[in-house]
Amino acid sequence: MPFERRVSLPDEMTTTQLGRALAGLLKPGDVFLLDGPIGAGKTHFVRSVIQARLERQNRIEDVPSPTYTLVQTYDDGTLELWHADLYRLTSPEEVIELGLDEAFGIAVSFVEWPDRLGDLVPPSACRLAFSYEGDGRQVVIEWDRARLDEWMSSFAAETAST
Repeated sequence: MPFERRVSLPDEMTTTQLGRALAGLLKPGDVFLLDGPIGAGKTHFVRSVIQARLERQNRIEDVPSPTYTLVQTYDDGTLELWHADLYRLTSPEEVIELGLDEAFGIAVSFVEWPDRLGDLVPPSACRLAFSYEGDGRQVVIEWDRARLDEWMSSFAAETAST
């Protein structure tokens, strides 16, 4: 059973800090499933993670939403990062056509609208459920306790440095 943590995201900067904190902890095979309504912060979060990874290579790159391309890939020199938006897919077979199921084993994968995966959801995936909370947002994260504790410690350090 995964461990759960609720994080308040009162502004975009906090969402960015949460993503930057995760960026240093990524490992090949990590899969992040992002649920939530349009505009809840899913793409902003992923963009923050990817940009933080690329900055380590002194690269500044636009990280657009993959809404129309379905998948955007990035190579930061040590990891391949996949960002998928499955909103427009209608069946898990389309996920296989994209090669996303293979990426789950070798890359770091961020999947928006993961309900489209059907039975292809990796059992060790981290789940992030974004939602609106008053004037801000929140995310409920479910993941392995040790990895989640490490992330939250890194997040605390990231927020303390600003």
